[in-house]
Amino acid sequence: MAELKQRAAASIRHPLSRALLALTFTTGFVDAASYLGLGHVFTANMTGNVVLLGFGIAGGNGLPVLAPLVSLAAFLAGSLAGGVLAARLGERHPVHLARALAIEVALIAAAAVIAAAISVHPGTVAAGVVIALLAFAMGVRNATVRRIAVPDLTTTVLTMTLTGLAADSPLAGGTGKGSTRRVAAVLAMLTGACAGALLLKTSLCVPLIAAAVLALVTWLVYIPAARREADAADPGRGQRGRG
Repeated sequence: MAELKQRAAASIRHPLSRALLALTFTTGFVDAASYLGLGHVFTANMTGNVVLLGFGIAGGNGLPVLAPLVSLAAFLAGSLAGGVLAARLGERHPVHLARALAIEVALIAAAAVIAAAISVHPGTVAAGVVIALLAFAMGVRNATVRRIAVPDLTTTVLTMTLTGLAADSPLAGGTGKGSTRRVAAVLAMLTGACAGALLLKTSLCVPLIAAAVLALVTWLVYIPAARREADAADPGRGQRGRG
């Protein structure tokens, strides 16, 4: 597993780096749907939620309080579940990521079904359920990606990625190593947010369907490659690790 992470960190051409960049792209869809469609609440970016919650408590411009609380609680619950999953399967990388992606796809798809079946408006019970489903899914993903620990590819936040891009640049006396990976992560989230905002003009369910489909494609493309790499590194693993 350590070798897998090192190879992924070395190049964005590695399948794991590409998978994490694809998930970073889907974050733009998820947060576009939640922030723009569900009433100024993030379901992936919890730093933004904490700040928005503070603004809401202070009565800033009518910002919500309940929605960020629901999102934070669901995200923590998802992170707890993701932590349990990582503790049990973290040494079996393909199985671990496959289970985590399966949970993410199922929860985002469930949120999309609700958004397609009924009219979801900010402040309603339906909006709270959609927020909770998305935030739980992002909590599971964050706990999983934290265990994988590929530098600069957290998939949901960019603060340290941007810091590294500037602080390690030649202008700051650094080597610029990792700049390609960092720029790719920033562009993935930026383009995902733009695409999500555009799709939201059609319907709330459209960016959610797109996020679920992209996570599913990531699962179907990356997991077989990860299993082949794990089996090549440890031939006996192919028989032990497919549970």
